[in-house]
Amino acid sequence: MYLDAFKQTLELSRREILARAAALAAVSAVPGAAFAAAKGGKARIVIVGAGVGGATAAKYLKMFNKDLDVTVLEQNPNYIRPYGSSEHLTGAVSMADLTVSYDGLKARGIKVMQEKVIALDPAKKKVVCASGKKYAYDFLIVSPGIELLYDKYDGYSEKIAEEKITSGWIAGNQTALLRKQLLAMPEDGTVVVCAPPNPYRCPPGPYERSALITEWTAKHKPKARIIILDPKDSFVTDETAIIGWNHLYGFVPPEPYRTKLDKYLVKPKNECRLSWVRGVDGGATVAVDAQNMTVTTKGAGKFKADVINIIPPMRAGVIAQKMGLTDKSGFCPINRVTFESTIHKDVFVLGDSSIADAMPKSAFSANTQAKNCARQIVETLAGRPLQEPAWSNTCYALAGDQWGIFVADVFRIVDGKIARVNTRARYQFFTASQAERMMASQYLRSWMRTITADAFV
Repeated sequence: MYLDAFKQTLELSRREILARAAALAAVSAVPGAAFAAAKGGKARIVIVGAGVGGATAAKYLKMFNKDLDVTVLEQNPNYIRPYGSSEHLTGAVSMADLTVSYDGLKARGIKVMQEKVIALDPAKKKVVCASGKKYAYDFLIVSPGIELLYDKYDGYSEKIAEEKITSGWIAGNQTALLRKQLLAMPEDGTVVVCAPPNPYRCPPGPYERSALITEWTAKHKPKARIIILDPKDSFVTDETAIIGWNHLYGFVPPEPYRTKLDKYLVKPKNECRLSWVRGVDGGATVAVDAQNMTVTTKGAGKFKADVINIIPPMRAGVIAQKMGLTDKSGFCPINRVTFESTIHKDVFVLGDSSIADAMPKSAFSANTQAKNCARQIVETLAGRPLQEPAWSNTCYALAGDQWGIFVADVFRIVDGKIARVNTRARYQFFTASQAERMMASQYLRSWMRTITADAFV
């Protein structure tokens, strides 16, 4: 039985890999002529932000054309990866494990400068840094991630997030503080996780985080309760996640999930300690009282907790706004083929800040967007026409330490927008065996190692 499940899982993995390879084949197969140096000497490519999007773009530009002058401007000395950061809350990984060096990029001849960019001069094609230095570019890539809008909730602020009621969505000090708060919580404590509205950057995922906290408290704080307060009524991997919550924690889903998933659910043996208050049930967060440790919702009342984790609404990273790259949505409109800004010429916006239609805001998306963008720049420098792009995304998540789930997609431009073009099932099968679910959790961890190496080494 286990061997059969193993074979089924391998076949599922093979199909994912083939789909992904089809989407990225054109990216990695840049014609040899493209490696020639740009006419007139070295082209100067400046990249703002060295997360997955910016780092991948820098690396692949150098791989595609070793003669390019590539400079990365990043205000932080290292990258702390958000994907996998919820596992720090359970003690599975350390903050050191989450920290990634830029030495791999430097070894490729990429200049990585610790600079805080404060402005863009598109007329002179220069970026301005807080140090007073200005960097001239022929092409500029901006990958600034997201800004957390703490003040969208009455009574909440960045100062409160740093000191008492964390977000931890941008991995770092708040992530470590949340871990300490969980350890100090009483055995019968209450944890409230306030999920964000759409659109939001993931991973980490609020639902994965909640599940891992639930699993951890079952071992270390067995009387604790975990409450998800949500402005939404559903999420991308909700059905496969709910099956995991049910089997692992005795979660009884609301309708219509209960009817649809009935034959895949088990009867709980004990009272479930995980609750999900959806938007339809009034779960949207509206206010926070840090002194009394309470969260007020739109329609479900007030919730008092020992530990509160708030993931507020988001918009494009601060520097994207200062550069004038955003529209009224708070995100950056782009040319779908190249990811060039529709506001400033020769400026490209990657990752979480871009308006990429059906593509999720994820590390995987930023990685594949960066490869396509690098390719299009190299094609332009070589004097060749732009190529039709394709992108992919696989989001892995955990319902428990050994219970993996996923969604896998391929994207192309359809009727002028980036659309999902899958021809096969996107999600893990509801009938997945225990072995398949366990292997999916291992795929997740392998994916985290692989994408980190692909971007930074």
